[in-house]
Amino acid sequence: MAGDWYTFGVALFAAIGTFVYPQHLKPHTREEDAFLFGFDTGIATTTIAHKSWVAYMDHPSKGLTGAVVAVYIAGEAAGALTQTFVGDRLGRIRFMQMMCCFVTVGTVIQTASISMGMFLAGRAVAGFAVGGLVATVPIYLSEISAPHQRGLIGGISGCGISFGTMASNWVGMACGYAPYGATQWRLPLGVQIPWGIILFIGLATFMPNSPRQLIRNGSVDQARIEFIKIRRDLHSHEALEEFALMHAQIEYEMEREAKSYAEIWKLYRRRAMVSIAVQTMTSLTGVNVIQYYQTILYKSLGIDPTTILALAGVYGTIAFVSNCLTTRFLTDQWGRRKMILTGLAGIIVIEIYAAVMQLEFQDGNNKIGKGFAVLGIYLFVLTYYGMLNSTTWLYGAEVLPMALRSKVMGLAAASHFIVNVALTEAGPSAFATIKQNYYYVFVGCTLFFLVIAYCYFPETKHKTLEEIAAAFGDKVVTLTETDLTVEQTVFEEKAAVGHIEKIV
Repeated sequence: MAGDWYTFGVALFAAIGTFVYPQHLKPHTREEDAFLFGFDTGIATTTIAHKSWVAYMDHPSKGLTGAVVAVYIAGEAAGALTQTFVGDRLGRIRFMQMMCCFVTVGTVIQTASISMGMFLAGRAVAGFAVGGLVATVPIYLSEISAPHQRGLIGGISGCGISFGTMASNWVGMACGYAPYGATQWRLPLGVQIPWGIILFIGLATFMPNSPRQLIRNGSVDQARIEFIKIRRDLHSHEALEEFALMHAQIEYEMEREAKSYAEIWKLYRRRAMVSIAVQTMTSLTGVNVIQYYQTILYKSLGIDPTTILALAGVYGTIAFVSNCLTTRFLTDQWGRRKMILTGLAGIIVIEIYAAVMQLEFQDGNNKIGKGFAVLGIYLFVLTYYGMLNSTTWLYGAEVLPMALRSKVMGLAAASHFIVNVALTEAGPSAFATIKQNYYYVFVGCTLFFLVIAYCYFPETKHKTLEEIAAAFGDKVVTLTETDLTVEQTVFEEKAAVGHIEKIV
């Protein structure tokens, strides 16, 4: 139990790396400011909506305002891709520490900006850091968690994302009541500054290195120390068996490690495709577009701008609460595969419902009918964040072999960011031309991925990361009595000289 609580505390700290991840922004005109908050939801959204910011930045053009989106997304993609090249070399802890430095610098630059160029530079630096963190935190948590609670521990990173969205909604709304001036936009930006510093301190003090990463880098003795630290829940023979299998499987995979993406495709095609597909499919459910479109629907109901901001805050709150409940009570108990299939199927039904309700009631005066249209949006957020948000970030990391986890997860995260912004940027034009029929684009995409998930996504719950290989038809090393005897001897020797804690 002590090991469980220790790992849970580490996971909460690591989730800071996803808490600082805001949803993507959309450039907009001054007349639209109050009604786009529900989509943007990130702190920078309310920043560029304040008249005081617009005036301070000398009324930037639509192109410059759009650059607030572009440079951030470019930074996120670059950060995720950077992880593919240096993540393994630096290790999980040092890579996240490096990203903490970047995110702190980026948020400080934004908060202290005295020009549009300075603000954009801060956005690019912060985006770079967030892209790297969001791609790394799920990997790190999956590698330090026990098989029976990996859904909870790994899912906390997704909860960090939904908490950041919820918090930014309410903080942005509250700062709207501040007196006119720079405080309106500098204060919410400044709220982000401490989190990178706090995470850096945690990484430098009590957060353990990934034992799997240490084995990969040849530090097997240090890996044993970290493994015992995070698996205090195990009895002696259980610890020996799990560590021995981890050690043997990683060494086996390193012997046939792919050196190029062509080799990755040849040796681990299915596992790489599943990881990338599970990240891409979340974007193609239309989650960000729907978060944007909710505000237009609220406006059509004649709701005042302040209430619209509150409703967007409620949207974020539902996202966070549903995310936490299912992460705690479903991911490890029910399983990833069932959650993904249920979430995708539910989204298909809900988006069809939302399209029909909006076709029937959006342009009329039927308040009850419009209420049912609003219900579609809240059913969507309940289903997406309850079933898919945490599950997909975790699943994309745990299905990969150790040697490919950084390389492929970086590509998967980059695809997630790029597809997301492409869809949301197309949203206003699509809704203006085909209106609610845009939902059917997402229905088609979600149906496609539902079939893919049903055919190719195996269950991973309660399996060690090494045992998951068997679900994809890859070899899992079989341990012999000699292997266990050797490992037991090493454990006893290290315990005798105090290098590792004794286990019973």
